[in-house]
Amino acid sequence: MKKIIQFGETVEGYNIPVLNEREIRASAGILFLAIFLALMLILFKNDFVFAKYAITIFLSDFIIRVFVSPKFSPSLIIGRLIVRNQVPEYVGAKQKKFAWIIGVALSGTMFIFMVVVNSYSPITGIVCLMCLIFLFFESAFGICLACKLYRIVYQEKAQYCPGEVCNVKSKQDIQKTSLAQLLIVFGFIAYIVLAVFLFNDQFSKKPYDLFGIYSSAQSK
Repeated sequence: MKKIIQFGETVEGYNIPVLNEREIRASAGILFLAIFLALMLILFKNDFVFAKYAITIFLSDFIIRVFVSPKFSPSLIIGRLIVRNQVPEYVGAKQKKFAWIIGVALSGTMFIFMVVVNSYSPITGIVCLMCLIFLFFESAFGICLACKLYRIVYQEKAQYCPGEVCNVKSKQDIQKTSLAQLLIVFGFIAYIVLAVFLFNDQFSKKPYDLFGIYSSAQSK
């Protein structure tokens, strides 16, 4: 029974339970897409139905991760299937559990306000935004923002972090950013701002139907 509900996997060469970061990132991408679609439906159609389903699924999935075992989390299982041909990248399970407890707290708050009470407010908006930010950083960059708090709360160094960021080491040449590259980034930001300033009126014009396909379809 202990082996079934244990948090993390026992892998040879690692002295603590670990998880596969690749499937975690895949799972985060799936959840991010669901929450993002729910937010878009709220903003553009004032439709909260999908959001309520997404929040309920999100909370259920994280409760299984934290209080049962990550190996039984539906989104992590789907993530495992998606990345099954990729070499695993192992991360410490302990800091992930701490991060997912925060996920339970955030999704639980959303569930109470939006599903149980059937309301929305700045609280739900801020919590939703926080969830999106956490999921986006995890899926896009492999950065667990909630894990950053682990060291502060537990006063101990996390082990086996994604990309070995927990280990102090010198950067390789391919990781270094030159002054010229930084200037390119700032220049590109200035280019975007200038484009918005100069072409906003032009870009704001609604495109016309070039071949008249949609216009003729709507007239029928």
